[in-house]
Amino acid sequence: MNVLVVNAGSSSLKYQLLDTESREVFAKGNCECIGQDKGIFGHAELGGDKVKEDAVFPDHKTAISLVLKTLNELDISIDGIGHRIVQGGWYFDDSVIVDDDAMAKILEVAPLAPLHNYCEAEAIDYCRSAFPELPNVAVFDTSFHMTIPECAHTYALPKDIREKFHIRKYGAHGTSHRYEWMRAHEILGDKVHRLLSCHLGNGCSLAAIVDGYCMDTTMGLTPLDGLMMGTRCGSIDPATVCYLQREGGYTYDEVDDIMNKRSGFLAMSELTNDVRVIRDRATEGDPKCLMAFDMFGYRLVTMAGAMIAGMGGLDTISFAAGIGENDPTTRKAFCDMFEWFGVHIDLARNEIRSDEPRIISTDDSPIRVMVIPTDEEYMIALDVKRLVEAR
Repeated sequence: MNVLVVNAGSSSLKYQLLDTESREVFAKGNCECIGQDKGIFGHAELGGDKVKEDAVFPDHKTAISLVLKTLNELDISIDGIGHRIVQGGWYFDDSVIVDDDAMAKILEVAPLAPLHNYCEAEAIDYCRSAFPELPNVAVFDTSFHMTIPECAHTYALPKDIREKFHIRKYGAHGTSHRYEWMRAHEILGDKVHRLLSCHLGNGCSLAAIVDGYCMDTTMGLTPLDGLMMGTRCGSIDPATVCYLQREGGYTYDEVDDIMNKRSGFLAMSELTNDVRVIRDRATEGDPKCLMAFDMFGYRLVTMAGAMIAGMGGLDTISFAAGIGENDPTTRKAFCDMFEWFGVHIDLARNEIRSDEPRIISTDDSPIRVMVIPTDEEYMIALDVKRLVEAR
């Protein structure tokens, strides 16, 4: 089945057209600077180099219309369209074929992810109108985490407030964590039961997965919670928000901007949120960059410990995303901190760079450690295939 996967962000839209059987990617690209005076359209097809050109995207409908027009010239049939939706709220514990009811619910839960759900809904709306014969499938970042036990996803707030505003731990990166479990199980079979999935990129989260079910994750009501990230502060005392507003005179919007866009690696390095640059500077001895990695590593280890305890043990660890897949130093530091627990990393294997899943622990390590390059687009495409064929 040929599936078009659409990932609409607050000011961008990425896409990929692929075959679910062969995993061949026919075309992929992105629309940048949506809603601004000048944008960029990048497109690559049939394994060729990406070609970029200037474009103007007043909104996401304009962006997806250009994508569909460009793909039409490729003359490859599209059997279904999959859309990444950040927030499924309290409604969705699985992906769904979009109908009017699903669209209404996606918009209803949008206040939990206002920068994403509304623009994703725009893209879906255009696709449904332009190609009513094609099934559109919504794949939610949050659905994988709906199996988290009540004691782990509930916040100790008054019940009437929790229920009125639907406050709970929703998590994020669920499609990536689900892919990590799928690939680990395909490779290891019955050897994997308790997996710690580490999605470490500009956004970071951990997930505790037992036999394919998520037991806990580090992100919370929003993706701000949990680990320190590229520009997000991660978990802090929630009273910090009140303190900054009361004593600092900051508005809600200013505090939101500080914690989501001006914190994390960017704040600690006082340089950039690009971890590659910070790693180079840390290697050269830059004290701010060294501290940034020390903080990241400490929080990574302590939160991983909580995830391991929450699922009652561990037999497998997987690393994914930009840092997880490409930074052997972070992987080694993490594994060294759990050596007492039975994690033994093979130094040579850890240094190998590859786009293929691989085991980097020693042959005699009681706990297997893997690098599994994530592929959320393929996971979304598989959901489209599963739901369309089941109709």
